[in-house]
Amino acid sequence: MPSKNDVHTVPNPKGGWSNKVNGVAVSNHETKQVAQDAGRDIARRNGSEHYIHNKDGTISERNSYGNDPRSSKG
Repeated sequence: MPSKNDVHTVPNPKGGWSNKVNGVAVSNHETKQVAQDAGRDIARRNGSEHYIHNKDGTISERNSYGNDPRSSKG
């Protein structure tokens, strides 16, 4: 279930890459790698999901930094 605090690292139409929370850009960066690193830090602070998108909009990677239900026994 998506959370309102999930972070999306997406290409910025004006160039570079942005991290968005609730559809609002919270940081802008020149490269995807720098944006990913910043997005990971934001998601860790929020205890939320971090979705990393490709230039075509598809999700290339997803990481969780909290709110994970424990699905394994023991």
